[in-house]
Amino acid sequence: MIGLISATAAGAAARDRLAAAWPGRTRVYGGPVGDAVRTAFAECDRLVCFLATGAAVRLVAPLLDDKRTDPGVVCVDEGGRFAVSLVGGHGGGANELARAVGEVLGAEPVVTTATDAVGLAGLDTLGLPVEGDVAGVSRALLDGEPVALRAEVAWPLPPLPAGAEGAYGIRVTDRTVESSEGEVVLRPPSLVVGVGASRGAPVEEVLGLVEDALREAGLSAASVAELATVDAKAEEPGIVAAAGRLGVPLVTYPAGELAGVEVPNPSDAPLAAVGTPSVAEAAALVRGGELLVPKRKSAAVPATATCAVARRPGRGRLAVVGLGPGARDLVTPRARAELRRASVLVGLDQYVDQIRDLLRPGTRVLESGLGAEEERARTAVEEARRGHAVALIGSGDAGVYAMASPALAEASDDIDVVGVPGVTAALAAGAILGAPLGHDHVSISLSDLHTPWEVIERRVRAAAEADLVVTFYNPRSRGRDWQLPKALAILAEHREPSTPVGVVRNASRADESSRLSTLAALDPATVDMMTVVTVGNTATREIAGRMVTPRGYRWQEDPASRRSPAASSRTPGSGTSASKTSEMSETSETFEETL
Repeated sequence: MIGLISATAAGAAARDRLAAAWPGRTRVYGGPVGDAVRTAFAECDRLVCFLATGAAVRLVAPLLDDKRTDPGVVCVDEGGRFAVSLVGGHGGGANELARAVGEVLGAEPVVTTATDAVGLAGLDTLGLPVEGDVAGVSRALLDGEPVALRAEVAWPLPPLPAGAEGAYGIRVTDRTVESSEGEVVLRPPSLVVGVGASRGAPVEEVLGLVEDALREAGLSAASVAELATVDAKAEEPGIVAAAGRLGVPLVTYPAGELAGVEVPNPSDAPLAAVGTPSVAEAAALVRGGELLVPKRKSAAVPATATCAVARRPGRGRLAVVGLGPGARDLVTPRARAELRRASVLVGLDQYVDQIRDLLRPGTRVLESGLGAEEERARTAVEEARRGHAVALIGSGDAGVYAMASPALAEASDDIDVVGVPGVTAALAAGAILGAPLGHDHVSISLSDLHTPWEVIERRVRAAAEADLVVTFYNPRSRGRDWQLPKALAILAEHREPSTPVGVVRNASRADESSRLSTLAALDPATVDMMTVVTVGNTATREIAGRMVTPRGYRWQEDPASRRSPAASSRTPGSGTSASKTSEMSETSETFEETL
């Protein structure tokens, strides 16, 4: 819960904007400000104080105890210009909160945490349990001192500028090692504990067995990702309570699925009881991995619980990221976050150059030139299979004539794949032209490098016959100059010569240019591969220098409106008939259905 405290009317107005933007996530504290801060500090995970920084410091200082448990505090000035991460930047989430507040209020987030200031990933912000000399190793990273990265367990981490041997180190392990001087230990959630139990097995017996198995194998309980068992034991009190005390989820599987897992120690007893010859070992191994602790029984007489421990390999992560049409402010916040999360970046060299400054220090960049799309896709998937966090970038939306298709064709279910949408060239061009995509539309690439022209022509003809607005990608190159005239000729068989055509080159970039033409007047020789061509349908009109496709066709039925679909909207009080009112109502209903 995020506590909101304000002292003035201006602060209260900004406070209420946050509360409205985050329903269910905030709680407003009124009354005397000092009392409000003390109460919110005790009850909330994070606080936003609409106060002067000095006042917030004096109110919060006596309440501070431990940065690992104190709530994060963000201070917003009276003018709403800055959101200052005041306390608990990492552990309390104040840095992230300051950025989120800035997005809602239009304020500039002020983050002074050293690692954030230089773009390094904070060791205590990786989402993994961390032990050891966090401050010392962080300082070494900031100072550029040698920091050794020892990954005993492969895990998809953000970039860490480490690798050389030195006085400092980062160890990634699920074993119960003690951190040495100048070392940080990161605990990945790599262990799965399979458990079985007789009916009524006490939680102390189940939990004691699990803890003994981990301790004797030299494995850390902090790396346990889940307890796993058979569906029939999903509500067994001792197992449920053991998972709760360990602070991990309980995951269950059907007996038939567990029965198909090859294990070293099958038994007739669980087969007769729940339908699988193994519960503990099979549940630990059902999603793959290495068996570290074979099935063992509890010490009670008779024993009523069994457990086994497996290590699952870290699953690599592939984020396929769309960078938008080129303008920096059209790179989405989600895309920026994925770029900063990736330890490996794969992309076309010119796209890499666009966002190189957004990468964290230490990011490994694998770039190549035009025409190597399949190679980049294979490289990205291979890097993810090695356990890395990978970002594969493309322009526009990665799923539209870009890298998502070849990457997903290479990927299998052994890695996690995340798609990050981006602003497509068609959308960027449409916004520049006006509203050409206001009704049904289609995008067609005229490049026949991967698609036979016969197929492309059939699609163009179908779009023409269906009266769809058409956006042409890859319309014309030096060696491919006849396809666009042919496509326009096909559309001309079904549309008037005066049909509006919008031409946008380098949409959203510094050298952006656009113009409106018609189906009859457009000169294909003025178009190149950096251009998007949008051809209207029979309803599309040029209105005040903009290309507009109405959302409906009914305006065409009224000859008086045929001059311009906006004619009646300019004089709403003139001659609005019952049928017009009905049409307006139906249009409104249609609009609501699309929200």
